[in-house]
Amino acid sequence: MTAIDPSTLSAEVPVHRTKRPDWLGLALALALGIVVVIPLLVVAIWAFAEVWRYPSLLPQEFGFRFWQATLARPDVWAAMSLSLRLSVTVTLLSALICLPAAYAFARMDFPGRNLLFLSFLASHAFPKFGLLVAIAGIFLNLGLISTFWGVVLIQLVGTLMMMIWIPVAAFQNVDRAMEEAARDAGAGPIRVFWSVSLPQAAPTIFAAVLLSFVGTFYETEGAWLIGAPEIRTMPVLMITYINNQIVVQYGAVLSVLLWVPSFIALMFTRRLVGSGSFAKGFGV
Repeated sequence: MTAIDPSTLSAEVPVHRTKRPDWLGLALALALGIVVVIPLLVVAIWAFAEVWRYPSLLPQEFGFRFWQATLARPDVWAAMSLSLRLSVTVTLLSALICLPAAYAFARMDFPGRNLLFLSFLASHAFPKFGLLVAIAGIFLNLGLISTFWGVVLIQLVGTLMMMIWIPVAAFQNVDRAMEEAARDAGAGPIRVFWSVSLPQAAPTIFAAVLLSFVGTFYETEGAWLIGAPEIRTMPVLMITYINNQIVVQYGAVLSVLLWVPSFIALMFTRRLVGSGSFAKGFGV
């Protein structure tokens, strides 16, 4: 029987090293939690606080009196309905306009492609309010100030970058071999797109649609500058409450109401993002 060299055995046994904690990462996560979570927590507490006097760390009385007063106002429900209609309209129009353009940028080569692709960053490369003032001057001559479609158009500008750049990344990372296999099997270009390309890019495109919807719902500057005084969305109404009311709870209640649509949308996409399909669309 052949003897086994003990030194050989010890060399083959893997050594498990204790992983050191990433103290820098933990410190950054803690700092981010303090900066983001604590203000949200304070606003949520204010929404249910009826009496909160300094220097107490917690309210002396909790209740729903300010919720009842806020929800009893017709302008709150009108603003909520208007914000949802605006967000849905802008998101659908943005998808209708931008997704074919994103596919063209990802798959086609044409003169001025790179310059045109970079031009969609223009709305985010300069101070936004100055751009909005310039557009407001044009809208004034066109009679679009204080109109629903005027606000739709100004908010549509803000969605161009997300609805172009993110879907372009998705279409660029579609498996070309599967598309070629579908063509070899006799599928036409439209059938290949709907059956092969779009399902692979869909998770990332859905993320872009979600970001556009949430961003439009919370957009304030364009809605205020173009829509005032006839068009008042929820963010614009919240600013009005904060400026005109000395009671903190009214603004806090509206803030919590503003969290609801984004919370619901993010819950719908939680499984999608966690599955890795979202990262796959970016080639990760």
